[in-house]
This record gives sequence, C-alpha cells and structure tokens, in this order.
Amino acid sequence: MPELKKLVAMTSKKKKRQKPRWFVPAGLEPTEMDLKIMEWEAKGKLVPTPSLIKTPEQIEGIRKAGVLNTAVLDAVAEKIREGMTTAEIDRIVYDYTTKHGGIPAPLNFEGFPNSCCTSINDVVCHGIPSEDDILEEGDIINVDCTTILDGYYADASRMFIIGKTTPERQKLVDVAWECLKIGEQVCSEPYVFVGDLGNAIAKHAHQNGFSVVRDLCGHGVGLAFHEEPDVEHYGKKGSGMLLVPGMTFTIEPMINGGDWYVCGDEEDETEWIVLTEDGADSAQWEHTYLMTENGVEVLTH
Repeated sequence: MPELKKLVAMTSKKKKRQKPRWFVPAGLEPTEMDLKIMEWEAKGKLVPTPSLIKTPEQIEGIRKAGVLNTAVLDAVAEKIREGMTTAEIDRIVYDYTTKHGGIPAPLNFEGFPNSCCTSINDVVCHGIPSEDDILEEGDIINVDCTTILDGYYADASRMFIIGKTTPERQKLVDVAWECLKIGEQVCSEPYVFVGDLGNAIAKHAHQNGFSVVRDLCGHGVGLAFHEEPDVEHYGKKGSGMLLVPGMTFTIEPMINGGDWYVCGDEEDETEWIVLTEDGADSAQWEHTYLMTENGVEVLTH
C-alpha cells in the first residue's frame, strides 16, 4: 500500500525548530543587552528582532522628524477654532510640512486621500478632512499627523476642545491624556512588556467609567509608517513584545465614552473612517517614543 506509506511518512515528519528572533552574529561576544533579551526569549516571551533596534544615525533622523511633527501640530493649535472646516486643518498640515522639507505620510497611503486625520466626537480615528465638516462649539477633535523627513517617520496626535464643552467630554479628553502618560510611566525603564503598559492603561480607563478600543493599537515607527511591535492598550502584564533600548514606537490609547466596539462609516467610500459602534464619544492622544537604557524619551509633543 504505497499511498498509505507515503501518508505515514508525511505525518511523521517533525516540525522544524523555529529560529530565535534574537541572535548575535558569529564572532561577536554577546552584550549585556543580548543576554537579557535571549534570557527572556528562552522563557517563551516575544522579543524584538535585531532589525527593530535603531542605529544612532537612524535615531537622530527619527528625532528630527519628531521635531517637525511637533511643529506641525503646534501650527494647527494656533489656528484651530469654531467655524473652521477640517479641510482647512488639512491644508495647514500639508503646507507647513512641505514648506519645511517634510512629507505628510498619510497622503495617498493605501488610498487615504489627505495629509492628516481629523476625528470629531464619535469618530475614533482616521477621520477624513472635508469642507463639509465644520467645527462647532463643544466639539472634541483629534488631529493625527505622521511626518516623513529625510526618509524617517514620526507620528503623534492631539485632542482639541472647541470652545467650551460638556463636563463629560472634558473628562474623556483628560482621562485619555492620563492614559497616555500612564503608559509612558510604565516605560520609565527598559525591558518591560507591551502588556504591562496596556494593562495599566486599561485599568485607569475602566476606573473612570470608560473603555479602551481593542481593534486598533499603537505600533513601531521610524523607518516605516508601521513596524513591529503592535502596541495594544489593554492586556495582561508580561504579554506582548519586550521593549528594549533602541526601539521606537507609539503609544496612542483610544478611549471611548461607552463600549469599546467600533465600526465603519457606511457613507465612507474609502473605508478608512472608524466610529464608535454605540455613538459615544472617543478621545485619543499619541506620541512617538524611543526606548533608552533609562526608559522612554518622548520624540513628539
């Protein structure tokens, strides 16, 4: 029965051993950092690959992109007001970025039509600037910009309150900011896990009666728009990737006033816009970070 023998031979093959994600090139002595990472990987933890560790030259390029990214958001902060359209915000971002030698990363990225994201009230993220979206008294809006400068990326977003808003929206914006800073504080030393910061963020959001979006997350950034790791803003301590010196990534918790579930906008042909499923408001702040031997350095503001 040759077919049976062939089947037995196929099913009895051993699985190939997975190569370790972290390795030391032949001929080199492992550093203290190498040994720490390899020890965690031996314990079954997810560790970065060497390609995720930025060189000093790359770090300097990402840092400069962060300076421009901050200046772009400062330019928006100076002019944002009641009665302004989100298309006007988009023009500010495009004009300032290009005038200073940068490129707005969102523009034409996988079909996204604009230079930044403008997410108002119940729009969680990826809101598309439009002449039809006019800012009104009491609105809360997230403006999200990613800047490319000399091939390096930096990513940040800020919440803006238009005039005077409700106590509920004010609290949501404030707690979202606190969640960002709590995640940052967890990263005040290296060799923590993504799940450590996610656990702390979710705990704070829940204590204040809010939820954390689970379908979207932060990410590695620097040499590309999105890199490893996925930075989820919920989870168990000790889960997710180990964060080690030389890694650059965003923390960007999306905090909802109601449930964490999200959905698309039926009227959005681009399929980019993300809404809260229950129509509750949402708020988000984002920074790009560099992990160092002394904890994170904030590269955007």
